[in-house]
Amino acid sequence: MARTSRPSASEAVPAAASAGAETQAKSREEGAAPRTRTSAIDRAVQILDALQQANRPATAYEVARMVGAPLSTVYSIINDLVEKNLLARRMDGTIWLGSRLYGYGLTYASSLDYLAVAHEEMQRLSAEVEETVQVCGLEDGMMVVQQMAEGPGHFRVTSRVGSRVPLNWTASGRLLVGHLPDAERVAFFAQHAQSSPTGRAETRPQVLAQIAREALEARLSIQIGESDASVACLAAPVLDNTGACVFTISIVMPEAKAVLGTERFAQAVQAVAARIEARLGWRHRDQEPAA
Repeated sequence: MARTSRPSASEAVPAAASAGAETQAKSREEGAAPRTRTSAIDRAVQILDALQQANRPATAYEVARMVGAPLSTVYSIINDLVEKNLLARRMDGTIWLGSRLYGYGLTYASSLDYLAVAHEEMQRLSAEVEETVQVCGLEDGMMVVQQMAEGPGHFRVTSRVGSRVPLNWTASGRLLVGHLPDAERVAFFAQHAQSSPTGRAETRPQVLAQIAREALEARLSIQIGESDASVACLAAPVLDNTGACVFTISIVMPEAKAVLGTERFAQAVQAVAARIEARLGWRHRDQEPAA
């Protein structure tokens, strides 16, 4: 009977080492795959955010500099996004947001009834006070302009729909976190507060946390010249049934006009915020919590 030859010790060791190396390599590949996918998604979001913030088409090279990624990586992701219509490549070779995003935006906006109500009241308020009116929300630690109605005059503001501004620069920003517990407000401002171009915006977390709470309790926040020279803003919060500030509505006007008196504008913006709450079935402004 023939005997099956067994590998010598010298043959077995390399074979075992090879098998072990293959197993380790496979484990590394399996372990690395989720990180690669996550990284690609993160880069795609960074590219979309960078284009939105720039508010203009850009070359792949410019995008790579904006997001701080290798050009080869950005090229690959841009090509994938263009193929899926999430980005569009223009005739001059620059990249811009794709048509598919517009469809997503419409679907998202149509699902938010409060934006439709806010838009109607925003237009009415702008016509009443003859100033620019904005609806603002909170996103990733920043105030974002969700809607805007420009006033009839020549005064124009730098923030547009989609603009993201540090919360401590704006009247609306403080209101958006005013409902948070004390410790959370302090931690929030410690992480997100930034110095403003004018140098007049408050940056101390403890002070900002107190200002935010007091502004929410007063249902009114006013800032004059803190983020932009010669610009004033009066904002009122729109609270849901839990007392959380879902979004704000604000009047943006020249600083010179605000220093002459803000009472009429304050009353107008507070009245509109109360009307939005009532239309949405949220807590009325004069309603006290049940004992």
